[in-house]
Amino acid sequence: MQAMKRLVSTTRALALPPWRGMRAGAWVGVAVATLALLASRTAQAERISGQLSGFEFLRNPVWTEAKEPSKHGYTFRELVPTVPAKFRQLFPHIPKEICVAALATQPAAPSPAVLIRVGGGRTTPVTIVVPPRTKLTFRNTDPFTHRLYAVGLKTFAANDTARGAEREWSVPEAGTYEIRDELAPSLRMFVIAEPKVAAIAYPSMDGKFALTVKAPGEYKVQAYFAGKPVGPAMPMVVEGKDEVIKGPITVATPPKEKE
Repeated sequence: MQAMKRLVSTTRALALPPWRGMRAGAWVGVAVATLALLASRTAQAERISGQLSGFEFLRNPVWTEAKEPSKHGYTFRELVPTVPAKFRQLFPHIPKEICVAALATQPAAPSPAVLIRVGGGRTTPVTIVVPPRTKLTFRNTDPFTHRLYAVGLKTFAANDTARGAEREWSVPEAGTYEIRDELAPSLRMFVIAEPKVAAIAYPSMDGKFALTVKAPGEYKVQAYFAGKPVGPAMPMVVEGKDEVIKGPITVATPPKEKE
């Protein structure tokens, strides 16, 4: 019974208006806390969301090369007539092959170290956009050794990365870098060093994406695939609220049929 009375008394005390029984010092504390809360809400990052279309028509360069007879990329698989035609075509796994970047008007500082997983014959992600001098950490998740290297770059020559081991590399100046593996020729990764990148995101399988930018201002939203920009750069102005890109961004169109 006493416990019940104490509970009721506490409930009533909590239900009283906030100004009752408060001293001046407490009022100052509440005011400061309120201002801090409002400031934190104002400083919250904003989102730019949108959707990609036409990505099913993009072709990985490994596939393009494999179809050449000189590469001897033969297959003995047979088409299954019950499978819809659109699923018989190769299309990229866009959650890691397409990188969507928000480009600001001013250069950005190097990003914190980024982890790249190497496993299953691929890297995760496959395409990434970072400011120059960003450190990448390659972690081998396969049960065998990889020998990664950057094409045409002596500072990232082929070297053994054993099972579970890591290898670090700082992206040099602005440009595009292709990472390959001497022991797995089909493994390719593309690193785009872009000084003005403010945020990146990876789309879902249906092409939807959301970029988080830390400051208001003018941005350009650009998608990248296989080391190159795909689709138009969409200008956006962020002014203290989330923004949505009107209409889909078309990154590829159906190939023209041969006459």
